[in-house]
Amino acid sequence: MTAVLVLLALTAVGTVVPAPVVALGPGPTFDTLGEVEGTPVVSAEGLPTYPTTGHLNMTTVGVTDGISTLRALGMWASGTYRLAPRWSLYPPGESTEQVTQANQQEFDGSIANAEAAALTHLRLPTRVTVGALTDGSPSAGVLEPGDEIRAVGATPVTSVQGLLDAMGTARPGQPVTLTVRRGDAAPRQVAVTPAAHPDDPARAFLGITPATSPAEGQKLTITLGDVGGPSAGLMFSLALVDKLTPGPLTGGRFVAGTGTIDAEGRVGPISGIRFKMLKAREVGAQTFLVPAANCTEAAEDAPDGLRLVRVGTLDEAVGALTTLDTGGTPAGCS
Repeated sequence: MTAVLVLLALTAVGTVVPAPVVALGPGPTFDTLGEVEGTPVVSAEGLPTYPTTGHLNMTTVGVTDGISTLRALGMWASGTYRLAPRWSLYPPGESTEQVTQANQQEFDGSIANAEAAALTHLRLPTRVTVGALTDGSPSAGVLEPGDEIRAVGATPVTSVQGLLDAMGTARPGQPVTLTVRRGDAAPRQVAVTPAAHPDDPARAFLGITPATSPAEGQKLTITLGDVGGPSAGLMFSLALVDKLTPGPLTGGRFVAGTGTIDAEGRVGPISGIRFKMLKAREVGAQTFLVPAANCTEAAEDAPDGLRLVRVGTLDEAVGALTTLDTGGTPAGCS
């Protein structure tokens, strides 16, 4: 009788008490060419746009938290999920809200990079704006997020690299004159005294995160709620390229993929590739774009019927889809 009571007690504990793990598995997927709750995921104003067909789905990893031991074991036994220590996603000392905020910041950064990469790929005119101020920024009180930086001294700037080059002759502690425009106001000159760069004391540091923005009168918008992290950058860039160029980039195919992207269009690795491929195939994707650094892992776990395409840059991704559309064979994963 005692043994039965102990067994019942252990079963009850395993059913109710949360396990110190999270379950990772296939998460939601969204068509970046479509709409979510009536709002286009990607849109453009002040630029010509063109009809699109097919899908360009971004993929995610689902995280299930607060699960009981028995449920965790059941999810693991299904073969679809992987268990990970809870602290690996929610570090000790950080609240769930802090982790969510950090993920949102990464997501916002991926949007800025996706827009910059698309503008660069399409060779469209660009401006340099202030994306954010760093903590303790020497530009605080002078610059604000959204300000357009038009010149450093007498040197005009129209790209982030141009801004960095123009700041190359500046020195910490010596005031720099910037030509700035805020909103609809006329351009004005302001002085900022740069600090020493945290990574190189000899370099001048404005304490801003510069962003590449479209020309005046033009606007790119990427809207997708309840998603965090940087891994949708590639698919956002492709959606912008598709909408801003004639002819459907997908050729009507159901394409899904993943990958971070930087402002220069370089595609970076991500985590959870297996889960993302599983979800993509489940919803009908025929082709999956894989960051070059994830290719070996992806080839080992690719679902049947899902064609893997290796990409290292936005240019390569656009080229691969064009190759598919013309009946060619783009680089795969092996």
